[in-house]
Amino acid sequence: MTTLTRRCLGRMLGLGAAGIAAPARAQGAWPNRPVRLIVPFGPGGAADTLARVIAQPFAQVASSGSLVVENRSGGGGTIGGSAVATARPDGYNLMLADMGPNAVGKELIPALSYEPLRAFTPIIHLVNLPLVLITRADLGVSDVPALIALAKSRRQPLTYAAPSVGHPTHLADELFLSQAGARSEPVQYRSGAEVLRALVAKETDWAIISLSSALPFIKEGKVKALGVANPAPIAALPGVPPIAATLPGFEATTWHGIAGPAGIAPELAMRINEVFNAILERPDVRETLVRTQGAEFVGGTTEAFAAFVRREAERWVPIIRAANIRAE
Repeated sequence: MTTLTRRCLGRMLGLGAAGIAAPARAQGAWPNRPVRLIVPFGPGGAADTLARVIAQPFAQVASSGSLVVENRSGGGGTIGGSAVATARPDGYNLMLADMGPNAVGKELIPALSYEPLRAFTPIIHLVNLPLVLITRADLGVSDVPALIALAKSRRQPLTYAAPSVGHPTHLADELFLSQAGARSEPVQYRSGAEVLRALVAKETDWAIISLSSALPFIKEGKVKALGVANPAPIAALPGVPPIAATLPGFEATTWHGIAGPAGIAPELAMRINEVFNAILERPDVRETLVRTQGAEFVGGTTEAFAAFVRREAERWVPIIRAANIRAE
């Protein structure tokens, strides 16, 4: 065999190997088919809106596939959590992570079939959504100290509205009462929209709720904003101080991220993380989520999100136990 023949044969074998290897790489790439994103709450709320905003550019950012949003509400988010916890860890079954199903669900529902801190692979912390303390417009208080004084002076307790038992805003309500040393009776509703309706209708006295839901009602004078749950003021509510100005250290937020079933390979988790980090960097995504939800963007690594979820569980479980909150 001549040198030229050997070289030609080598090239042919090399091209043949490349031809075999290329399809194998393509087959193993993520994503090469639609990815399911379970939102553990109903359509139309803040979580659903967030999911649909990040789903729009997914195919472009990932260069293939699509992100299909599926609502699985119920059980404070644990119905959707259960569906993902038992799914294959192949990267095609993800969820919009939330405090209830991903951090404290077992404390709220002792019979829950999975353990939140072990059942999932945390992928990325997407956003924090600011909360605001509001009252019905005619309650007669103008700031947080006045609300606390009124709650302490009343023989008949004030009532606060919460969108469901164990919802992050419900836990924020109880944290507020615990730090204020005041009493109030909870009234449970099915959504943030119902909480606002109840305040406008004077069925309840106060609530801590997402800024995105409350802002139109605040601007129209239908409810009164007393304080924000962020440690610093929020640009969307100039002149409304942090609750922490009255109760030092007070801080609460609703947060969302992306998680998948436990057992996702680290390399795959990193790839998914890279895609969602890139989505968060898009100006169109940022503009929409800031305008509609006042979102604070986080991003970062899988390890950072895992550590954050553990800290949230450690922080809120004592509040749940002290208030004897059960979602069953």
